[in-house]
Amino acid sequence: MSEGLASQELESVSKTADSRANQEKDAYAYEEAPAYRKFVYDVFLWLLSNIFDCFFREIRSRGRYKIPTQGPVIFVAAPHANQFIDPVILMGQVKKAVNKRISFLVAEKSLTRKAVGTFARCAMSIGVGRAQDNLRPAPGKIRVSEENPRKIIGQGTKFTNGFTPQGLIGLPKSLGNATIESIESDTVLYLRKEFKQNKPEVRQLLVKGTSFKYAPKVDQKKVYERVFEHLAHDQCVGIFPEGGSHDRTDLLPLKAGVAIMALGCMSKNPDVNVKIVPCGMNYFHPHKFRSRAVVEFGNPIEISPELVQKYQQSETNRDAVRELLDTISDGLKAVTVTCPDYETLMVVQAARRLYAGQLSAKLPLSLVIEMNRRLVKGYQTYREDPRIQELKEYVLKYNANLRHFNIPDHQVESAKINFAKNFGLLIFRSLRLLFSLILALPGIIMFSPIFIIAKIISQNKARQALAASTVKIKANDVIATWKILIGMGLAPLLYSVWSGLLTYYFRHSITRNKFVSFAGIYVLCSIVTYSALIIGDNGMDVFKSLRPLYLSVTTPGILKDLQKERRGLEQKITEIINTLGPELYPGFDGTSLSDKYRYGLTSYDEEEEDRKTSELKRRRLLRKRKESGKQKARRSPESEAESDALSMLNSDNSLSNIPIFSNVDRRSGSVSSMTSLSSGFEIVEDMTKPDELSGKIAHAVREKRE
Repeated sequence: MSEGLASQELESVSKTADSRANQEKDAYAYEEAPAYRKFVYDVFLWLLSNIFDCFFREIRSRGRYKIPTQGPVIFVAAPHANQFIDPVILMGQVKKAVNKRISFLVAEKSLTRKAVGTFARCAMSIGVGRAQDNLRPAPGKIRVSEENPRKIIGQGTKFTNGFTPQGLIGLPKSLGNATIESIESDTVLYLRKEFKQNKPEVRQLLVKGTSFKYAPKVDQKKVYERVFEHLAHDQCVGIFPEGGSHDRTDLLPLKAGVAIMALGCMSKNPDVNVKIVPCGMNYFHPHKFRSRAVVEFGNPIEISPELVQKYQQSETNRDAVRELLDTISDGLKAVTVTCPDYETLMVVQAARRLYAGQLSAKLPLSLVIEMNRRLVKGYQTYREDPRIQELKEYVLKYNANLRHFNIPDHQVESAKINFAKNFGLLIFRSLRLLFSLILALPGIIMFSPIFIIAKIISQNKARQALAASTVKIKANDVIATWKILIGMGLAPLLYSVWSGLLTYYFRHSITRNKFVSFAGIYVLCSIVTYSALIIGDNGMDVFKSLRPLYLSVTTPGILKDLQKERRGLEQKITEIINTLGPELYPGFDGTSLSDKYRYGLTSYDEEEEDRKTSELKRRRLLRKRKESGKQKARRSPESEAESDALSMLNSDNSLSNIPIFSNVDRRSGSVSSMTSLSSGFEIVEDMTKPDELSGKIAHAVREKRE
């Protein structure tokens, strides 16, 4: 008997030793990227940055001085409005600012794709397994119990064979996923959280019975360990904590994986000081060719030793993760412009355009972003105020008139009612537009096959992405990605075809060396299409200016009415902002600000103003915390889906079951497809010294604060 017990004990010890040996064997050992990988990264980034400069008319950054130059950094970016474009733009701006390379966390499914996967590997990305990417059809049908929505009843199912707790159950047509909590029998299992049944189609399927998919749980421990080691060696990691890309106006709830990365790394490596930098990805028409983008860097988030200790304790580890996640969420909201609905977007746009005599048209892109952010906050704070409700009605009516006459707002006020002058200007600009079209025509014809193919394929990919997602609205977030990928793949091929045809056509008149002729024509084709791009930009500006000139010549009364309506709206907006602004932002004085701007009494240092603004915000936050004595955790309206990772934290901080990206998709009822700003915005291109103009405003604000 005793020998048997001794034998069992010896066997147990042996298994434990083998288990530890296997863990040590499987432990991730960090290896610095070889020189050739860094070279490939730099070349890849340089190439894509130049390609993006062709797609986007303008890419700017704000607050680059805030990026830490030493130590490991986690770059947390949102909103994720462009699937493939967002990380490249952020990588380029960080490389310019502090010469650091970012390794982004991407879904392993993306790494298996030919085009996106190749780019991801060149960018030294870290793959993350997601259970929803492994969903496969399972036998039988399932339905929800009437008594308990978390209880799943199967018909013809074998839940005890191949199904495991923490596995994922998926509905057809990507209508929702849920994680298994426990399995009772072949026909009964329980979910951690019930399926969301806010859509009639989902309720109908779950009541009557439906086919389903299953994916086993994904062990994330190795991914976390790789991230920990990466950060411990002073490297940078990038992540979009919302999970997938989307085209909504507001941020999705953040996943707790980013907080666990930082806290887990500092817990495992006490000498490491990880900093988190919030990055706002702000686009003007993110899916359109020749649009604009602004990347704003927020203040680095420092993680205190007390918070790390709190994370290490089993009783408080969830509180530590939630506290850091709230801090990250606040940081992202400070560098992004988000609107909860379409009406908010319309009112904010009108306020930005019309305040203080179209002040925003004179500002650089970075200050326009800040202006939008403050206006969104002001509208959301006072949206129930009768004055705001009345203003909203005026704005929607004015926008309807603009759409009816097909004229942008910024051209209404600048249009002058002078028949002779405007008629002459209309003829001159029409001729100028015709001349520009003639110059750009060869490039347009040469590149038109790519424009057509890119539009067709990108729209088809958008439909596929929309069908497979529960958070996208129109799937505009994938359109720009596919336009660029198609352009990159087909442009060299198209240039080769044109070069071959032209080389054959001029085979007797250029040179007998066919290779030299081909190479020369290939370079010429590239120059012609790029020249068409530049000329096309100028031609489009001229084209947009023709409509108000035409109206002023043919129907001047309509234009006068629009101008009168606009002046009244401008007066109302300026009056309301100057009245409510000081309540929300103490020290704000719109009248003094406007006067100092108009009479040129100020000078400016944008970075110094950013520092002062950041310090003011920090002091306000400290004062609020001191007054309340305790900061209350703010939960999202969708807090029940805030993060699978947060609810899976256990007493020993095991990472194997904690997803970095969420397994649960959400469907929104939002009606707007804009990510941050809509198409009503146009920048006046004839300003000569934007820095001086913005300086006058910022210095006036600084004087008021002091």
